[in-house]
Amino acid sequence: MATETTGVIKARVRLGDRVFSGSTVFAGSLILVLLAAVAVFLIVQSLPAITARAGALPNSAPNFWVYVWPLVFGTVWAAAIALIIAIPISIGVALFISHYAPRRLAQSLGYVIDLLAAVPSVVFGLWGVLVLARGVQPFFVWLNTNLGWIPLFGGVVSGTGKTVLTVAIVLAVMVLPIMTAVCREIFLQTPRLHEEAALALGATRWEMIRVAVLPFARPGIISASMLGLGRALGETLAVAMVLSPAIVINFFLLTSQNPNTIAANIALQFPEASGIGINTLIASGLVLFVITFIVNAIARFAVDRRKAFSGAN
Repeated sequence: MATETTGVIKARVRLGDRVFSGSTVFAGSLILVLLAAVAVFLIVQSLPAITARAGALPNSAPNFWVYVWPLVFGTVWAAAIALIIAIPISIGVALFISHYAPRRLAQSLGYVIDLLAAVPSVVFGLWGVLVLARGVQPFFVWLNTNLGWIPLFGGVVSGTGKTVLTVAIVLAVMVLPIMTAVCREIFLQTPRLHEEAALALGATRWEMIRVAVLPFARPGIISASMLGLGRALGETLAVAMVLSPAIVINFFLLTSQNPNTIAANIALQFPEASGIGINTLIASGLVLFVITFIVNAIARFAVDRRKAFSGAN
């Protein structure tokens, strides 16, 4: 019996394939290298502040954690309020563009939303401090007068309108474009058969959206929210321009004493900092870096957990 030996024919690897493959590997590795380099720099420069003895840190803080804790609270507090404001608005605008608006209006509105993402932070800051703060101050007085029994709206109302609630509104406007754009694309990817099946069973348009579109888009909505949260956590200039900061921890939204954010504190204090003060600011930046990493990790876990139930896979 003759035995045939069959050889495996290998395709010739072209130069273009090697260049493209090598460039993609290099690009992916470069991101990891840069991220590791930033982390190492922050850790090394933060050690003098973290290990500093009592009295050596700014504001006569006994240790670094006492110094940074009010800033962590202010950062998370302002970003959380901004997200609470922005999520329902971005979902509503995205649903209007994808399922309600006429095609021409939807295209124009989508173009305007995308343009808002290109507006510089300083413009939002100027709008917030010169227009929004003055405009909402009478509304803050009304909230304090009628809803002052709620702890969030208690205290003495700021006469300038420069409060953490004003900052949260500015941050919400800033994160709306990216959140709306992501939600819009996710809503448009909903399988047409799912929508038509819901409508064929007698569902109204809203019922179809509730049973077919939103369950499919839930992981995308979570991703959009985390992108917006990351932008709100790291925003610097707009917060520094609008907020009247203080080293406090309170939940009042309308008072003139507001907790500062990490990014805004670094921007305000860095020009005059020296010695251990610079290390302290870098250490607070490391804390913000860790917070952002934790937020992204939680978002990834939530998306992976819901992906099996969304129909996206």
